[in-house]
Amino acid sequence: MISNASKYAIRAVLFLADKSSVSQKFGAVEIAEALEIPTHFIAKLLQQLAREKVISSSKGPTGGFYLDEKNLNLKVCDVLNVIEIKNVFEGCFLGLPKCSPENPCPVHHIVADFRKDILGKFERQTIREFSDDVKKNGTFISHKGIF
Repeated sequence: MISNASKYAIRAVLFLADKSSVSQKFGAVEIAEALEIPTHFIAKLLQQLAREKVISSSKGPTGGFYLDEKNLNLKVCDVLNVIEIKNVFEGCFLGLPKCSPENPCPVHHIVADFRKDILGKFERQTIREFSDDVKKNGTFISHKGIF
């Protein structure tokens, strides 16, 4: 359903939402180490997100990636829309090529409501709200216990 790239991107954005600011920036290596994600993979994702202005970045000795107020007010689905080639919630859960309400796969009706619920939440919830929920619920974005 959600690719590894999207999972990594969401985790990186959550990390930045919690730890970064205009005056506190992080490099790809720091983010990769904190989240236990391959550096080259996260570097490409961060560049994509910065190019599309979902996250902010600056170059130079004090440069790095961060989230500003504008970024924090974007929706969670904005992260997915940059990373995924097609809508992540449109494909078949089992990977079948012709799954639809008219031609359902074995789990189509089971996941349809879940898909609608999560997509709706990602379309409504800002990155800041998502980050606040993660912290409030005591969940983690890394095995290292970040959050």
